[in-house]
Amino acid sequence: MAQHLSAVRQARKALKNRARNRVYLSRMRNAVRKLRNMKEKDKAVVELKKVVKLLDQLAAKKIIHPNNASNKKSSLMKYVASLK
Repeated sequence: MAQHLSAVRQARKALKNRARNRVYLSRMRNAVRKLRNMKEKDKAVVELKKVVKLLDQLAAKKIIHPNNASNKKSSLMKYVASLK
């Protein structure tokens, strides 16, 4: 366990951030999974808009790297474009 006051604070902060990040990452994975399971293009386009917004928010909050968000968005847009 951390002994120095600053290390104790950082450990406490890390626990809070970990709990927060787990919620956001879970929300992101579920949203992406939901979009990937869609087979109708019109519904997928609406859902894509929501997922892109979520990814941008996570990148802005530094929960995921901006390049990671960009790669996910690109991949999802490709998928939605391929739907009939």
